[in-house]
Amino acid sequence: MALTLSDIHQLFDERGGEQYSGEPVTQLQHALQTAALGEAEGASDALVTAALLHDLGHLLHDLGETPSLRGLDDAHQYRALPFLRGLFDGAVLDTIRLHVDAKRYLCATRPGYHDSLSADSKRSLLLQGGIFSYSEAANFIAQPGAEAAVSLRQWDDLAKDADKVTPPLSHFMARAARCVPSSQAAGQPVVT
Repeated sequence: MALTLSDIHQLFDERGGEQYSGEPVTQLQHALQTAALGEAEGASDALVTAALLHDLGHLLHDLGETPSLRGLDDAHQYRALPFLRGLFDGAVLDTIRLHVDAKRYLCATRPGYHDSLSADSKRSLLLQGGIFSYSEAANFIAQPGAEAAVSLRQWDDLAKDADKVTPPLSHFMARAARCVPSSQAAGQPVVT
């Protein structure tokens, strides 16, 4: 069943206060900070929306606190896609789908990137397939949405500041509303 913008807002209202696994922020703080970093860099509505929703899979599928400590890959990058398909197009969905592989890519191509990851990101990296080989990295970056996913991934890594002030969820949901195709928008109330 596809989510509506109102459903997404409600999901953040109900579960956004949960701790972001292994980090000093909540799920909502992390989502808002990631989106705010994208917005500060002048990213498109679609990329800012992907930044806001990139970890929505954590809220849709509860595996408990810090699944990586139990050796579980929650595959969150895929879990949200069926719920968002029909609401958003590939510009949003591909970026969400690829943001985990973007971490694998950055580890392979940026010296020092792996060392900058949090302990939980390093643990989950191993569960997600580890660092890409040279050919895997080349194949990844050639995919549609990969460059956007690399940008999102870098904001994702920085969006873990417990004291960071961001615009409210309603601000980013208004940007998300602009990404909904007009054929779908008729049933989408504007969330404020």
